[in-house]
Amino acid sequence: MRHALVEINGETVAVTVDGDRLRRADGGTLAAESVRWLPPVSGTVFGIALNDRALLESHLETFKQPPYEKPPTKPVLFIKTPNTRNGHHRPVARPAGERLQPGPSLGVVIGKTASRVSEADALAHVAGYTVVNEFSLPEDSYYRPAVKAKCRDGFCPLGPWVTRADAVGDPSGLAVRLTVNGELKQEGDTANFVRPVARLIAELSEFMTLNEGDVLIAGVPAGRVDVQPGDEVTVEIDRVGTLVSLVTEENAAQEGERS
Repeated sequence: MRHALVEINGETVAVTVDGDRLRRADGGTLAAESVRWLPPVSGTVFGIALNDRALLESHLETFKQPPYEKPPTKPVLFIKTPNTRNGHHRPVARPAGERLQPGPSLGVVIGKTASRVSEADALAHVAGYTVVNEFSLPEDSYYRPAVKAKCRDGFCPLGPWVTRADAVGDPSGLAVRLTVNGELKQEGDTANFVRPVARLIAELSEFMTLNEGDVLIAGVPAGRVDVQPGDEVTVEIDRVGTLVSLVTEENAAQEGERS
């Protein structure tokens, strides 16, 4: 089962998704091409840096240098602020004079309050999974992800829907692919997470409560690429969905285009 939020004639509508047909709670149907897709979640979006094993290993020599002199031993977190949320088939503006890099990731949607949960019980707190494209300017520090690089308007497309956890099954071993204009540019697999989804939830909930609707950006694979205005950027995750973003120039983004 897939759940989404769409806008039609200015109205926000909750729908279930079956192929290219969207079904309203009252039983009515909508055509997918007739709606504006909205981010399907409203909670806090937490990013976890360096949770891809290949990405972590590629920076080990850097981490040995001052001032840290060792790789991180706990999850490195950042927050994608509400202004970053964006929907399927919506524009993402490249800031003038900057490089823009997409970041494909599995989004883990929390379904019920998680506080100090065990790893064995953690997945029972997951409502489902969504696709995230964690856009960023190039990162200078993985220890302290920069707000200026991470939190530009529209820099976190999510969706198009949330696929229920029982429909996805084990979140390990899901292939993640990023294409630009149809050409494969980046790929990963959730089997390569340093901390699998259950362990992430257990470790994070040890010191902060995760609430219904919160989302964990579980890990972007190594190999970020630059994208240019005019590019169509697609993230596909097995059994979860496909999310499309359209790169524009910063001054070409229309007021109100982002959610």
